Amino acid sequence: MAPCIDTSRSTGKALLCQDDDSRFHYINLFPDFDRDDGDVWVKMLDEAKSDVEQEPVLSSYYHSSITSHRSLSSALANILSVKLSTLALPSNTLFELFISVLEESPEMIESAKQDLLAAKERDPACVSYVHCFLSFKGFLACQAHRIAHKLWAQDRKILALLIQNRVSEAFAVDIHPGAKIGKGVLLDHATAVVIGETAVVGDNVSILHGVTLGGTGKQCGDRHPKIGDGVLIGAGTCVLGNITIGEGAKVGSGSVVLKDVPPHTTAVGNPARLIGGKENPKRLDKIPGLSMDQTSYLTEWSDYVI
Repeated sequence: MAPCIDTSRSTGKALLCQDDDSRFHYINLFPDFDRDDGDVWVKMLDEAKSDVEQEPVLSSYYHSSITSHRSLSSALANILSVKLSTLALPSNTLFELFISVLEESPEMIESAKQDLLAAKERDPACVSYVHCFLSFKGFLACQAHRIAHKLWAQDRKILALLIQNRVSEAFAVDIHPGAKIGKGVLLDHATAVVIGETAVVGDNVSILHGVTLGGTGKQCGDRHPKIGDGVLIGAGTCVLGNITIGEGAKVGSGSVVLKDVPPHTTAVGNPARLIGGKENPKRLDKIPGLSMDQTSYLTEWSDYVI
């Protein structure tokens, strides 16, 4: 591979590279871009430029990952292909597969933008869209799943299952390609999240690490949970069976949910019970999937002290 000299410290925008004929030329780190991907992509380009100015050592990495691409779909296909590739499954092969799916499915890019917005707005540890795009494995796993789900729907199931396997190995997130996932979804931390084949996850849902949306082990067919819009599911929770977590509901960390949870209520415990009781459960006045409030129910639910 031809050597490159980072000149961005002085020029702020270029790599000086030597080709195979020993001739030097500049690679522009910030070429003219297709700005049709909306505000999120434009903000990512601006963030990338700022990051490189602050840390010039990142110039080559940012160039290959973000600024050399003319669209969010190309950058996304690239980062996923790099993360999921193996010696026997090279990144070029994966890139061609991923970009073909993304370019024929503009709704997937819109979902990716909404997922980036969700991470930036709900996760205080997310410092920028670029930070999420490059480093948040929950985000990356979700985007890879969208591609796998599209392939699954096209009856290209071997490829879909291969992507599921690589995502599980690379990110420790196991989402069956048959599962349906909405937009504006946050898989926070994401390690050990498991989502079964017939599960459905709505829009603006937040799921923390260690969550299982699984079957009971006794059923076939439609056997996994249905998660409504705006739901928050705390860390380490198991939701089992073909049950419904209603719109705007909250499930406390460490719970085991085996029955339907009504909309705008809170369920917690093992087995999970409704805060306020089954007959008159306390109703939530905020959307927990957006507010990320995981503990306010404690003050009214118990006399918990240390």
